[in-house]
Amino acid sequence: MAHGKFGTAINCMDGRAQLPVINWMKEQFNLDYVDMITEPGADKAVCDGWFERIEEIKAKAFISANAHGSRIIVIAGHDDCAGNPVTPEQHKAHLKKAVKEVLSWNLPMEKIMPSG
Repeated sequence: MAHGKFGTAINCMDGRAQLPVINWMKEQFNLDYVDMITEPGADKAVCDGWFERIEEIKAKAFISANAHGSRIIVIAGHDDCAGNPVTPEQHKAHLKKAVKEVLSWNLPMEKIMPSG
């Protein structure tokens, strides 16, 4: 098991989204580290992605949970996303659906939620 308290973020690959999510998670949950699982349009990738893509994200989430002891996972989406260019309302719907998908993975998480 790794030293320090870990959380996991399923986040867009967009560099603008990395530090805000990391900083928010560290502050919100008193974390030392955030494992980043990135995909273009991550919220859409999780809720409506190809099976292989979802399975890769799922496998990475299990590594974060099992190797680093992460018990918090956040799914992030953002405006002006090239990988999922939709309205803020559609992002919210994708995030809600993505949380349901991640819940179905039966990860050993205490908290699974959308960002912010």
